[in-house]
Amino acid sequence: MKRKAMVIGLASITVGLVVIAVFRNSYFDSRVYHGAIVYWFRDGGMVYDFLRPGTPYGFTYPPFAGLVMSPMTVLPLLMVMILATIGTVVTTALLVWWLAGPLIRRHGWPVRFAFAIALCLTIAFEPVRETISFGQVNTLLLALVAGDMILGLDKGRKWAGVGIGLATAIKLTPGVFILYLLVTRRWRALGTAIGTATGVTLLAGAIFPDESREFWTSALWDTNRVGLLHYLSNQSERGMLARLPIEEIESRVWLVLVLATLAVWAWRVAKAREDVIGGLALTGLLSCLISPVTWIHHCVWLIPALIRCLSYFEEHRSRFYLGAAAYVVMTSHVTWLWDKAPRPPLMFLGGNVYVWFSLALLLWTPVGTRRSSDVHEKVKITA
Repeated sequence: MKRKAMVIGLASITVGLVVIAVFRNSYFDSRVYHGAIVYWFRDGGMVYDFLRPGTPYGFTYPPFAGLVMSPMTVLPLLMVMILATIGTVVTTALLVWWLAGPLIRRHGWPVRFAFAIALCLTIAFEPVRETISFGQVNTLLLALVAGDMILGLDKGRKWAGVGIGLATAIKLTPGVFILYLLVTRRWRALGTAIGTATGVTLLAGAIFPDESREFWTSALWDTNRVGLLHYLSNQSERGMLARLPIEEIESRVWLVLVLATLAVWAWRVAKAREDVIGGLALTGLLSCLISPVTWIHHCVWLIPALIRCLSYFEEHRSRFYLGAAAYVVMTSHVTWLWDKAPRPPLMFLGGNVYVWFSLALLLWTPVGTRRSSDVHEKVKITA
């Protein structure tokens, strides 16, 4: 009875946090997607010319993503919002089962109870509830990549790489996982991922030649379409630098940071090549750090690293505390205290919380250790 009351109480808090976020963000991105797809398929307009009325925001994904979203043409906006919410909850549940399931089973915890608690905590995580409230596709892409790596790559399936390729064709950011396959010398999966991404992109190009030409030659390079780099929600290394008064050298400093981040990431994933879930965790962190734009809702890619750190509650307590602190701070909405606050020095600390924790997790998320190898083997057996 106590367990049931605990789940109900935590679920109520989680739903409350999501509802607050929904009132604040009003499914903004779903509105953009729906408007752009209707403008493209129903009204015959150029999708990259569409801007949501009263805003500078339009469709920023490749044409293949538009093809995937084409059913929106016949769906009312409300149904798109409902389906986006269901999709985020379902894919979050899959991620929790894949990543935290082995830990739950290894310790013999009541499966339903532990899974329900873990799912509520994950949905309460600010990037996930922001994904729901914006009507975004972040957890769908993360689940596509994670499923490919856990169920495909880690088990030596011939189709491994397909999920990474599809995710990259829908949104370019998951392309860093193709780099992961290269660094860890997984040649077959690398070829499959590149072939899949290329194949569906060429398919979209054959069906929509004008839109493809517009995206690859113009829309892709127009940073004004995604928002201002210095906006607080941009929690990438580039966003952090854009909030500093260093306009003249910003690009050069960013290049140095990206190269240094790539070097640390490549060293860690190559050293722990057999730890596929660790590679998923580190590469997710990399995608958030080096992307020019990483809105807070994009930071769902931190979830594998957080779960990996939190699984160390028995030993390596410092890793556990890092994961716990990162979760609590990044769930608290505290970063937004600096939204309109003075710039440096306080802004540099509080306004870049996701950047600091992403860097710390990149350095200290446990990978390739005895414990992580145990979890890795458990997943191979039970996934």
